[in-house]
Formats: sequence, C-alpha cells, structure tokens
Amino acid sequence: MRILFVGDVVGNIGVDMIHEYLPQLKRDLKPQVTIVNGENSTPVGRGISHNIYKQLLKDGADVVTMGNHTWDNAELYDFIGGANRLVRPANFPGDTPGQGWTKVKVNQQVLAVVNLQGRVFMNPMDDPFAKMQALLPQLDTDFVFVDFHAETTSEKRAFAMRYDGQLSAVVGTHTHVQTSDAQVLKHGTAFLTEAGMTGPADSILGMQADSVIERFENQRPTRYTVQEKGAGLLSGCVIDLNDKTGHATRIHPILISPQHPYQS
Repeated sequence: MRILFVGDVVGNIGVDMIHEYLPQLKRDLKPQVTIVNGENSTPVGRGISHNIYKQLLKDGADVVTMGNHTWDNAELYDFIGGANRLVRPANFPGDTPGQGWTKVKVNQQVLAVVNLQGRVFMNPMDDPFAKMQALLPQLDTDFVFVDFHAETTSEKRAFAMRYDGQLSAVVGTHTHVQTSDAQVLKHGTAFLTEAGMTGPADSILGMQADSVIERFENQRPTRYTVQEKGAGLLSGCVIDLNDKTGHATRIHPILISPQHPYQS
C-alpha cells in the first residue's frame, strides 16, 4: 500500500498548488490513498470552506485532515456532519461535531486515517496518547495513518515512539517547515516530525513577511495576512506499507518549490 500525504494547505496559493501538482504526483507516484491537511486552506489561512473541501477532493484527495484551526471558519458547522472524508482532531472533547477518524478500503485492506492534536503550547485538548490507546480496538485494522498536529518536535516524536509498531505512520503537521528526519522506526512505524506546508513560498509560514517581522521587532499584536502573490511550494511525503503487516517499509519526503522544481 502506498500513501501520499500533503502538508497544511495555506490560502489560495496552497489550493492552487494542489490543483496544479496533486494530479501529477498521483499519476507519477501511484498512491492508493491520498491525504491532504486542509486546516489553513481558506483565503485568510484559517479553517476550510465547503467549496475548498470539495475542490481538494476533486483534485485527488481521498481524505482531508484538520488541526487547531478546524473551527476558525464557521461555515464548517453547516457541512461537517455530511463530510465523511473530512477528519478533525479525534481528541477534541465531549460531543464535538464531526469525526476524528475514517477508513479507506484499499483492495483487500482497510486504512484508518486518524487526526490528533498535541497539547504542548496548544489549546487545551484531551490527551492524544490516551485517545490513541482507546481508538486502537475500534479501528480494527493493522493499517493506521496518523496526522499528528502539534507544536513541539518532542511531543510528535514521543507519540510516534510510544506507538511504534502499532501504527503504520505518524506524520507531523502544524509548524509548516518540513523537517529532514523521515525514517522508519525500529518496530515499523514511518515517522516524519513535520511534513511542511503547501502554500506561498515567499512568506513566513504562509503569512506576509512584513507583519510577522513587525511583531518580532515591536512585541505588539499584529494582524497576520496570508501572502497572496508569488510562487508556491508543496510539501509532504510518500509512504510504502507492507501489505501483510501494515508496517512501513519506506518514507520519502516530497518538496516542490522554486528551489526544487517538480520533475516527473
């Protein structure tokens, strides 16, 4: 089984990069399942709209994951109940609308796609470690992919190592800068601390640079605005799983940018 994962889509440029490159990546890499994180995909870089959700699916996503900006576009409340290919963090508390995981049938196998959010330097959430432990019997499959949306590298790696061998892959999102530590852990779980973002290349984490620099220089609240012009980048990874065990055999980062043009 081959999984293609694309990191946080940011703003219009991110959506355009998906439209331009995701069909090409699917043609060349031939993944059985394609997962896209869409939590920053609105034009203002927070949340997701119904039209963008449908566009991501049309361009080739099988599942769309979310994160801490899940509820930042109120329109989501109107359609999340019927969005069976959209997953928000499973460790939101109580009776939060939507689903925290879904399943995709791949030939004779079933891949569970889970979204979890970390707690270090993030908004209060239920324990993602305990939530994963509770979910495992419900998932009832050896093929489990987790988009772990968290701030710190240590929390992401701790989660992956805690569930090494029980999960097929743990890929981090949220911090928007791709890390270079893609590996298969010793018990068979593919891990990448941060997949990186898909959005404006000439930006700071997708935002216009001037506003971010101003905040660092003046230490005053600043309104961040999505960078709307210039080249884009696309970040993610491709993961191969053993069809019998669900363990990973390979994980390879993907980066398309002005410095790394796409070569089919």
